[in-house]
Amino acid sequence: MAFSKIAEILKEEKETGKKFWEIILGDDLNERKVSFEESFSKMEKMLEAMEFADKNYSPKLRSASGLSGGDGAKLEEFRKNENTLLGTFLKMVMEKAVKMGESNACMGRIVAAPTAGSCGVIPAVLLTYLELKNPERDAVVQALYVAAGIGQVIANTASISGAEGGCQAEIGSASSMAAGAITYLEGGTSEQIVNAAAMSMKNMLGLTCDPVAGLVEVPCIKRNVSGAVYAVIACQMAMAGLKSAIRAEEVFERMGTIGSLIPSCLRETSTEGLAVTPTAMEIVKKMRD
Repeated sequence: MAFSKIAEILKEEKETGKKFWEIILGDDLNERKVSFEESFSKMEKMLEAMEFADKNYSPKLRSASGLSGGDGAKLEEFRKNENTLLGTFLKMVMEKAVKMGESNACMGRIVAAPTAGSCGVIPAVLLTYLELKNPERDAVVQALYVAAGIGQVIANTASISGAEGGCQAEIGSASSMAAGAITYLEGGTSEQIVNAAAMSMKNMLGLTCDPVAGLVEVPCIKRNVSGAVYAVIACQMAMAGLKSAIRAEEVFERMGTIGSLIPSCLRETSTEGLAVTPTAMEIVKKMRD
């Protein structure tokens, strides 16, 4: 994709009268030299891959490390309990975020959205919306184009790699993408989509990447829950008329700068942070024995 700034997308939208998602679609058609049907079908297959991982989740599966498995089922049971602080939507988002991460870790189906470590955020938000709000299926596919456009701008402006920018670059990017996508589904304007993306990313700035044993399981899977919930919250703030005081472009740029300032020991090397706690060291020792 050619876009490196949100402003470029909004400018084309104003000049052509096309919607945000249509501009991203058009860019894909031009870049890959494919038809509308080919592009849309490929994006729909990505949605289907997310659905496959969610529907085929098994509470019996455990990852090779033994660090993941079963928590998605616990959250499913928790969701059925009406006497909780959260509503059904957020409880289901939490459940699906963990299920997706566990399915990934247990090799049920690998879904990178945009990375393996952040694979639960976008699916959790969009699949929950699809299940509970019953939108047109094509609209959810369109929302994935919105997410893709935001993700590409972030990738071009900063990074989506934990090794380069810390966890803010992975789960932060996914949260921002999901916020924009769900705001689109809620009927938000492009301005609201962009504000939601910015506000969600701001909540993740400075988040380090410190996976135990170098695996994107602990604390990554549960961080997916936070990223997914932040996306929903940012969407609702944007739909209420709240705006990001800092432009999305600047938020993404600062994320890149912050990532370069985070020491390498906190960028997926597992040499600091949670990865070197006594408990983490015990886990690593057990895995090696």
